[in-house]
Amino acid sequence: LAYTMRVTKKCDVYSFGVLALEVLMGRHPGEQLSSFAFLTKQEMDVKLWDMLDQRISAPVGQEAEKVLFVAKLAIMCTYVNPETRPTMRSVSRHLSSTQNTSLFFFNLFEDNL
Repeated sequence: LAYTMRVTKKCDVYSFGVLALEVLMGRHPGEQLSSFAFLTKQEMDVKLWDMLDQRISAPVGQEAEKVLFVAKLAIMCTYVNPETRPTMRSVSRHLSSTQNTSLFFFNLFEDNL
């Protein structure tokens, strides 16, 4: 948006991703957004855990999986190339569904490498 001055649906997706990351981190993600593009899946998982808001208890078990799910979805919403971002319909559908979350992210992450 800042470069093209064109408002699109993908701008809304990006804004949602930034907002979701702010909630998880307790602050604006800022420069960290660009660093995700160069991480492997394992490195991303570690980085996501490190960036969670330290003022709240770390989630465990299924809650931890759900937090990682939302964080990874938020990261995908902030991809630099708008064409690689999911649609809000897709984001909504995946947030509403609790099935196949791990498979979804494995496939989507691998597709975007």
